[in-house]
Amino acid sequence: MMKSVAAPLAAVFAIAALAVPALAAEPIAGQWVTQDRKAVVTIGQCGASTCGKISRFLVAPPDGADQRDINNPDEAKRSRKLMGLPVLTDLRQDGDLWRGDIYDPETGKTYRSVIRRKGANTLEVKGCIAVFCQTQTWKRP
Repeated sequence: MMKSVAAPLAAVFAIAALAVPALAAEPIAGQWVTQDRKAVVTIGQCGASTCGKISRFLVAPPDGADQRDINNPDEAKRSRKLMGLPVLTDLRQDGDLWRGDIYDPETGKTYRSVIRRKGANTLEVKGCIAVFCQTQTWKRP
């Protein structure tokens, strides 16, 4: 009698487990104002992953709108314009987070990035080296 009940019961639990939706990251596409309110970053699809590019300056860089990526450690990249520069790269969903890299053109450094939506109008953007992270809050314009 126990075997006849156990098999259907196991099947019911297996079907129920498949019916539970996986925890997915909320979409992050769109425009976001950086915490320091210097720029707007537009996040969207870039090939097979998601990226974020500087789409507008709210505070003009020292050399104006034509500012170049002068702090990049790679000399070949120092002539790139900051406008349109990808600062978030290779972002991929990981559960309820987005993981990838974040580039800081003011220092020329790239960090591991973890991004999480906090409501409709807020992103929590972390840049990490090893276990040390710095968090910023980006808002919709």
